[in-house]
Amino acid sequence: MKTIWTLLASLVWITAAAAHEVRPAIGDLEILDGQVMLTLTLNGEALAAEADLHGLQDTDALDASDEVDRLRSLEPDALRQELEPRMGSFADSLNVMAGDTAIPMTVSSIEVGAVDNTDLPRDSVVQLQGPLPEGADTLTLDWPAQYGALVLRQQGVDEPYTGYLEGGQGSGEIALGGGDEAGGWQTLATYVPVGFDHILPKGLDHILFVLGLFFLSTRFKPLFWQVTAFTLAHSVTLAMAVLGVVSVPAHIVEPLIAASIVYVAVENIVSDKLTPWRPFVIFGFGLLHGLGFASVLGEFGLPQGQVIPALIGFNVGVEFGQLSVIALAFLLVWYALKVDRGEAAVAPAQGLYGVLAVIFAALGVLLDTPAFQDFMGASAMIFFWPLAALSVLCAISATLVDHLDAYRRYVAVPASAAIALVGAYWFIERVFL
Repeated sequence: MKTIWTLLASLVWITAAAAHEVRPAIGDLEILDGQVMLTLTLNGEALAAEADLHGLQDTDALDASDEVDRLRSLEPDALRQELEPRMGSFADSLNVMAGDTAIPMTVSSIEVGAVDNTDLPRDSVVQLQGPLPEGADTLTLDWPAQYGALVLRQQGVDEPYTGYLEGGQGSGEIALGGGDEAGGWQTLATYVPVGFDHILPKGLDHILFVLGLFFLSTRFKPLFWQVTAFTLAHSVTLAMAVLGVVSVPAHIVEPLIAASIVYVAVENIVSDKLTPWRPFVIFGFGLLHGLGFASVLGEFGLPQGQVIPALIGFNVGVEFGQLSVIALAFLLVWYALKVDRGEAAVAPAQGLYGVLAVIFAALGVLLDTPAFQDFMGASAMIFFWPLAALSVLCAISATLVDHLDAYRRYVAVPASAAIALVGAYWFIERVFL
């Protein structure tokens, strides 16, 4: 049992490390009085630290993470003074073109949000402007990769352009008179990967909640009713929040989401049955998770006239992400379940899970490179070491298969305990720290 609790502590340490979220910048593009106006809401601390955000989800993965943390504690005027010397090079790095003519952009104002929870990003708003060449009817914008992702939204026209740029992508030609809004099917297809990406790899809290549902029972019926209740609930509040029917502040929603993780995990420890009330409790928690999903769509913005296709696409992506989490978890524990049911031999299971544990642990070290962090947005250890820990638990379950309910005792319960500990840490962090 000492090995199991060591693994749980390691999992808590790994997941607790991912605390400093990197959000996409939001760019509002508008033409006013012959001027190209670009208003950017972004991570001012990362910009002041000259940090490379390409592919990152967590500023703790930056070489300059200590500097970013220092800047987060600065009062608005102090951070503005840190930003001002860098504004010239920042404006020059934005390649704004009208046909073959470059538009020189200059920074006209900088607004910095007040210091709040320094574990969470705050917004800085940088406004740039440049002269629009006479006769220009289209614009293009190339967004440098080092500034992370950008949601670019055209303002002040009918059927405005909305685009998601990452990895140094360009916008393509944007018609200044409007008409570049994507159609319904194109919008739906665009937002499916946004929803999937919010689960895998970015939605660690949602991943842990879904795993909490999974570790109650791997039988189809209990899992079906839990996932159905969760899906229906978060779909309802996601739609209501996006359409402006309901709005709950993040400082209320986020701790409650953490509490929901603790609840389902603890109930897994005390019971292996789908109680009559659990689907209803999960439905209530699903309402909270829907509000969390809505905050993501709020950051991205929804294209005017295509709100419903974007909402459907995002929700479809979320469901694919959740089902992928369940499928991956089931594939990993499948052979341990067969051994527990007496349908497979012990020795092959021990060998299989021993090899998997070594492979996952090694991948966590060998792939912990800047290239992996750029691609996945976090350290390889966060992805692979929990898989190594789960493989060890499955090996223990197979070895001690003669014990009653070995899979539940040595896999489901310890994994649920780890999930509960992480959820409890997040709750304390989001409420008190």
